[in-house]
Amino acid sequence: MGASAAAVIIRKEREIVERFTEAGAVSPSSARSSSDLGVHERFAWIRLVERGVIREAASGTYYLDEPTWVALRQRRRRVALVLMIVLVVLAAALMIATRTVAR
Repeated sequence: MGASAAAVIIRKEREIVERFTEAGAVSPSSARSSSDLGVHERFAWIRLVERGVIREAASGTYYLDEPTWVALRQRRRRVALVLMIVLVVLAAALMIATRTVAR
C-alpha cells in the first residue's frame, strides 16, 4: 500500500511540474499563482515547495526551478537503482542459502 501511495504522490508532483512547464513559469519573472495554473496546494505541492522545486517569486506567485527538479528526479532514480540491486543480491543469497540447506 505504501508503494502505491508514493506512486500517486510522484504522479501528482509530475502533473504540477507539467503545469508550470506548459505555462512557461520557469523563472521569477514568469512566475504564476497556483490558481492561474489550476494547481491545488496540497501534499504534492507542499513536498515540491519544501524541496525547492517550486519557488516563490513574489507574494503568491511561484515558478519551477528546473535544475532542482532534474536533481530530485536523478536522486530518486539512484535510490531506486540501489534498492533494486540490494533486492537482487538478497534474492540471490536466499537462493544460494536454500540450495545449500536442501542438500
